[in-house]
Formats: sequence, structure tokens, C-alpha cells
Amino acid sequence: MWKVRLTAVLMAAVVLLVGCREVDNTPVVRFSVWGDPLEQAAFRAVADRFEKLNPHVRVEINGLPDKTDFSASLATEFAAGTPPDVFVLNYRRLAQFYNQDSLQPLGPFLAQSDVLDESDFYGIALDAFRDSQGTLVCIPHNISSQVIYYNRDLFDKAGVPYPTASWDWEQFRQAAIALTSSDHNGDGEPDQFGLGMEPTILRMAPFIWQNGGELVDDWENPTTLTLDSAESQQALSFVIDLSVIDGVFPNASQEAVQSQGNRFLNGNIAMYINSRRITPTLRESAEFNWDVAPLPHGERAATILHSDGYCMSRNSEVSAVAWQFIEFAVSEEGQQIASQLGRAVPSLKSVATSPYFLEPTQPPANAQVWLDVVPDLRLLPRLEHWSQIERKAAVTFELAFLGRQPLIISINEIQATSAERFMPLR
Repeated sequence: MWKVRLTAVLMAAVVLLVGCREVDNTPVVRFSVWGDPLEQAAFRAVADRFEKLNPHVRVEINGLPDKTDFSASLATEFAAGTPPDVFVLNYRRLAQFYNQDSLQPLGPFLAQSDVLDESDFYGIALDAFRDSQGTLVCIPHNISSQVIYYNRDLFDKAGVPYPTASWDWEQFRQAAIALTSSDHNGDGEPDQFGLGMEPTILRMAPFIWQNGGELVDDWENPTTLTLDSAESQQALSFVIDLSVIDGVFPNASQEAVQSQGNRFLNGNIAMYINSRRITPTLRESAEFNWDVAPLPHGERAATILHSDGYCMSRNSEVSAVAWQFIEFAVSEEGQQIASQLGRAVPSLKSVATSPYFLEPTQPPANAQVWLDVVPDLRLLPRLEHWSQIERKAAVTFELAFLGRQPLIISINEIQATSAERFMPLR
């Protein structure tokens, strides 16, 4: 958990409505989201502005801090026949709900909009939310990606050059080693780590792609993972060796004492791989100079799309006003509001390239990185049980990260347990 010092303004912004507002003849849009208080503040600000512009509509927000709890709650609500009208969903979870016929495709709504057009959005963000027939199911509101957050002060102290757009794996590795310091205070662990990165498919996929590997045998009709290919194994070995041989990561015991996110926030990790979502927390709480840089490249450049979309329940009884809310949330004004709170990389090209997002007076100074890497973005497979595959892989890869079992055994276990879970987005 990030340690957050919230201002009074943000505390007020994230107060959530409980129960329906009892306003006669006023339609209520039930809206579910997840995220920490700073993230939820962005959604609340968008809803508040929508309500001000549309006083005949109310938006009732149900916000949960944990994404796993959110997904479980959403599944329970759909099973009980009481889902929210609108909710925010990552494209990696799309098949889980769409394959159950739970979502109302929004492509037809967008086609009739006088406010928005598909050409306004980054294409890959839309593609992430299309079904197998090309129908747009949800409307993306962000187009984030993994980048390197780095502590400029620690780089300066160690005399290590800042990351550049052209750095490669070996330069990345040498920087991480140089930024990992010895145990000077006698507590049995390095006083500072060069790198923070969770051992998950989400974090390691770009390295696989950069080395010419793939996650699945056929992206359109996947039947198996391909982590055991030569290219994938070589990429995974590079990442595992950073931990086992080079010792630049905190291990599991050290992670249990303090998370990598908090270590970076507290100035004890020099580089941290994450998406745009941690920017508001760093702006609020970091007491050091920081910036962002692209991931290092292997044989080619590649990074991973992080995108969430506004979705509508198929059986919403207020579908017209629910679409009205979604249309505003992903419009220029809606995305400008969310961008100023720092959480999202806008999916609208006009907002992403504007000062609302680039914000030259706010860190990170190099926010342009998220736009520069758009051509290098790749999608994860959209499978009905992808979340279970991710969870199993995280547990199993951690054993390899700790040096407790050979990488090939971890790979084989992940391949075997995922074999019966390949149900693609229909």
C-alpha cells in the first residue's frame, strides 16, 4: 500500500455516495470503479462535473480500493442480477464479462454520437475493447504503458547517467547494479536497490516481445502459452538473473517488510517499473526529484498497453443516461478533468497532446514518453480466465525470482496449469 498524505481537497473529492439519491423522477446511474483515494478522486471529479452540466441525472459511485475485490464484487453483482449501470474495466478482464453476455456493446452508441468519433481516439486503445467481430464493447479513457520511474537524486549521487530513449538491456542492467548499494547499516540487506519490478506476466511481457518471443501461439485464436520458446526463455532469464545473480531487486522477505512501491516512494529504490497510475501519489508524497523514461529495448522496442474502459451493463434500465455519462467521461472535457489529477494518459489524441496531460509545470518532466511509445504498444491476450493465469504465474515466477526453483520448472508449471483456461474473447 502506498503511504498517501491526502490534502483536504482530495479527501473531500473522494467521499462516495451511499445508496440511491432520493430525488423524485431523477434517473440515477450506478457507477463502479476501483483505485486508491487519489485515483477515485479523478472519477469523482468527472462525475461531479457531469452532474453540474446535467442536473436531471445523478451518478451514484461505488468505489473499492482493491482491483481483486472489485472484480469479485462485480462478478457477484452480475450473478445476482444487480450489476452497476456503468463500470470501469481493464481490457484484460473484458472476456470474463463479455463472454457471459453481460455487456452492452458501445460501438453503436459511439457511431451515433455528435460529440465523439472513433478517429478521435488512439487506435490501439479502441482495438483492446473490440470483440472478435470488431464490435467496440467499451470506450477506453486511457492509453497508459509501462515506463521506468527513476529517482534523479539517486542517479546523481551515484554518478549514473539518466536513462535515454535508446538504452538497451545491458545499459539498463549496469545502471541497476550501480544503483544497488551495500549493507552499511548492518540490517542484513542492501541499503538501496537499483530496481523494483513485480515478478508478473504483466511486467515481463515487454521483455519477451523485445526479444522476439510471444506470450501465446496465436493472438487471434490462442490455444497455449509460449513461455517455453527459446526467445521467451532467454528474455525471462535476463529478468530472473537481475534478481538471482545481480541482486538488484528486493526479495520476498524484504517485500513483506516494505512494498517496492513504498520503497521507491521513500527513496530506497532507484528505478521502478509501473504505469501512469502511480503519478498522483508521487506528486503528492515524493520528497525527491523524479522523472520517467521508456523501458530499455532488446532486439526491438516494445511495451505493454495499460488501458481501462467505461463499460455498460447489458440490462441497464437507464441505458440512455448511462451512455450520456460515458460520452461525457471520455469526451475532451471529461478527459481534461481526469488528466489534471494525473491518473490517466488520455485516450483522446487531442487531450493527450495538450497541456492538460503534458503539464510542463508538474512532474514528470518527460510525460511525452507515454506518447512516444504508442507505436510500440502491444496487447495482452484477452481470455476469459486470464486473471487466474496471471495470478498463478505471479506465484510461480516468484519462486524463480527467489532462486528457489529453476526458471524452466516455473515455466512448465505455468504452461501446464493454464492449458485448460484458453477461452478467447468471442
